[in-house]
Amino acid sequence: MSYLKFDKTQMTNLQDSLFKELLFTNKSGAYCSTTLVGCNIRKYHGLVVVPVPELDDELHVLLSSLDETVVQHGAEFNLGVHKYEGDNFSPRGHKYITSFEWDKVPTWIYRIGGAVLKKEMMYRDSSDRLFIRYTLLEAHGPATLRLRPYLAFRSVRQWTHENGQADTGFEPVRNGIKMCMYRGYPDLYMQINCKAEWHHHPDWYRGLDYPKERQRGYGETEDLLVPGYFEMPLKKGQSVIFTASLGERDPRQFKPMLDKEIEKHSPRDSFYNCLVAAAHQFSVTPEGDTETYLMAGWPWFKCRARDMFIAMPGLTLSIGEEDQFLKYLGTALKAIRDFIAGKPISVNVAEMEQPDVLLWAVWTLQQYGKHIGRQKICEKYGDLLHDVVDYVRKGRHPYLNVNDNGLLYCFGRDRAMTWMNATQGARPITPRSGFIVEINALWYNALRFTEQTFRKCPTKENSAYADELALQAEKVAKAFKDVFLNEHGYLLDYVDGPMQDWSVRPNQLFAIALDNSPLDLKERKRVLDICTRELVTPKGIRSLSPKSGGYNPRYIGTQVERDFAYHQGTAWPWLTGFYLEAYLRVYKMSGINYIDRQLIGFEEELFYHCVGTIPELFDGNPSFSGRGAISFAMNVSGILRAINMLEHAKSDE
Repeated sequence: MSYLKFDKTQMTNLQDSLFKELLFTNKSGAYCSTTLVGCNIRKYHGLVVVPVPELDDELHVLLSSLDETVVQHGAEFNLGVHKYEGDNFSPRGHKYITSFEWDKVPTWIYRIGGAVLKKEMMYRDSSDRLFIRYTLLEAHGPATLRLRPYLAFRSVRQWTHENGQADTGFEPVRNGIKMCMYRGYPDLYMQINCKAEWHHHPDWYRGLDYPKERQRGYGETEDLLVPGYFEMPLKKGQSVIFTASLGERDPRQFKPMLDKEIEKHSPRDSFYNCLVAAAHQFSVTPEGDTETYLMAGWPWFKCRARDMFIAMPGLTLSIGEEDQFLKYLGTALKAIRDFIAGKPISVNVAEMEQPDVLLWAVWTLQQYGKHIGRQKICEKYGDLLHDVVDYVRKGRHPYLNVNDNGLLYCFGRDRAMTWMNATQGARPITPRSGFIVEINALWYNALRFTEQTFRKCPTKENSAYADELALQAEKVAKAFKDVFLNEHGYLLDYVDGPMQDWSVRPNQLFAIALDNSPLDLKERKRVLDICTRELVTPKGIRSLSPKSGGYNPRYIGTQVERDFAYHQGTAWPWLTGFYLEAYLRVYKMSGINYIDRQLIGFEEELFYHCVGTIPELFDGNPSFSGRGAISFAMNVSGILRAINMLEHAKSDE
């Protein structure tokens, strides 16, 4: 029996099913995303959403949706669903769905009178080709299948409206047509694996409404071009395959191509396997590029340096995929080398200049060292570690200064410098400046890890360098306690001269979760206990305690309203991995059952928001609703890392 499965009662209740989304991607950076009932509720939704590098670095919706109509005994049954202004839905094809399940591929079963139709959907892994297979499982007599495409040809960040510039013409291709609405876009090829008749009747469907965009403060509707429809007979037991792609293929190849593609995919038959499948969706190798990138999230994020380093270990090493880790690392190393050499970044990795990024890169190598051993890390990456640490030590980083007390100082009053990076205009909403707690926790960890690594390759030079780092780390540890540890037992979030931020935030967790902590066990326990009381939720760790000023736990409203809530109480699942790591370090084996219970809260989330994956963030108060991007790399990584830690702890026990 399938793990991700929804019955007729769930699917026909639009209040519930309309907001369950699905996502699948391919290695080129294209994706397909819609809702389980096929009704688009975001401007980011579409069946064929692809990069168009000739235009810009955004993704573009070419094929927005595809309506199916089954004709039997002269009666037409339209299986599509679209929302228009005023809460109007037309047609209402969701009422024919009897089940949805996703094992290897998303699969719908429709019952229309005496006919039963199965629909399967899949994206080709290596190219931008969408497959949709329709199989008539039962029928009292012959039927006709009509397929009506809705075209957008626009950026995911824009809307399209009826206009006179759109090219509504078509050219015939083998068992199909090709269209291109605007100059600069690629042709969209729509083909079928059997003979089908194309009826060309171009018309604009106006006023489609996307409720998720309204929730986000965007009230605009859009118009989509429906150029006509395909029509073909369909007999009981027969399958028809529709494809949409940027290139033409022999229709006779569609069935073996689809079957081979399905065979490659692992089933989503458990909580863990769903997360593994989600982990694979963040991997992108753009066409014509040799680099492999880790996308920060779908559908609107790109590759960001901090997210990449934090997410890499969980998305690869925690699931036994060292080769994938090395692909990401190869791209990351080029970005690091370019940055510390003062050159333009030669790979498409954004935000390398952020002050904590290089320290997270050291942490990533530290996690890899747990797999291959510290000596191999020294042999393979010792030079890199030396260069990165010295780049910071010697004051070459544009946003970091080494203070006389050994701590790193970062001026962040006018610019967002940490992962809490929401801004209003150009100014940070959560300005964190001066001695910032997680940056200095990462700094201490980097010094100690590099010292320990160089001692594994004991040459005279390496030993002398390790001794230097040890002395500096001791200085940092003392200053860290003096500056951050307060009389209530937790850590200040940042200190900038006389300014001390006493807010209880999760950034202090890194000081007790990282392998090397400047705090002793008793101090770590007090920090952990306060975080447990004030920050832990079933869906992640709050970005701010409810007892602190400015608590704003609901990520809803306009862009400005959401920005002001982004790091002011919302819960972030990726922090759970570090919290549970700290919990194991403090409570050892007695923490195993607690960690098990914490992870249970995420399993149910696979059936909401975007099925099979974890969204960007959650409200910090009940009902802890999922918000933001529908699939977020650091969150999937954090949970996979926590599962891996738990399994190791159980094994040790």
